[in-house]
Amino acid sequence: MTSRILVVDDEPAVADLLVYNLRKAHYEVLVAADGREALRLARGAAPDLILLDLMLPEVDGLDVCRELRKTSAVPIIMITARDEEIDRVVGLELGADDYVAKPFNPRELVARVKAVLRRYHPGGPEASLVQVGDLRIDAARREVSVAERPVVLRAREFDLLLAFARNPEIVMARDRLLSEVWGYDYLGDSRTIDVHVTWLREKLAGSTARIKTVWGVGYKLVVEEAGEGTKKQGTEPRTKG
Repeated sequence: MTSRILVVDDEPAVADLLVYNLRKAHYEVLVAADGREALRLARGAAPDLILLDLMLPEVDGLDVCRELRKTSAVPIIMITARDEEIDRVVGLELGADDYVAKPFNPRELVARVKAVLRRYHPGGPEASLVQVGDLRIDAARREVSVAERPVVLRAREFDLLLAFARNPEIVMARDRLLSEVWGYDYLGDSRTIDVHVTWLREKLAGSTARIKTVWGVGYKLVVEEAGEGTKKQGTEPRTKG
């Protein structure tokens, strides 16, 4: 399941930079340009983490943090042009989890987001056991079973299947799969995804969890009634996308 990040900043250029880099890292992103809107979204949209600027119109960042901490333990990373120690100390005393001063390195900020989410959501996207239909994956043991029948996968097959299983019903583009499974520095043909999907379909034959082609985009893992996926899978081209 994709984590939801609320970005709160009244500078469009900064907000756009944050949104771009967070979406590139595959987070769902919401944006608020003032403190009042931030409080509304934080209470209504249930974000997994908030990136909060201090200098905001309507309600400033410190007051937003103070209000949220009355009822919520949502992780908060404060972002501000101020670099005075007193602001950092006050923010942390109010319950912020981290503090980043502008200008910041986007890659470092995304790394901090990931680190905070790992601390607060150890049972979230990185949970060891993943169940989709009758497909069960133990990420820690790197074991896969279908209806309690063990399935032996190669390393890349396992990693690819795990990426699908952690995002059920979500369309996964080839570029995203390559970056998550093969790494950003992979220089091979993206059609390697199609080949691995073909292998996975063969090894998961009979499972209620099926890798479905989304033409022109990529693939998604869906759950179907027993037998339905097998019938469709037999007539569907395997290596076209």
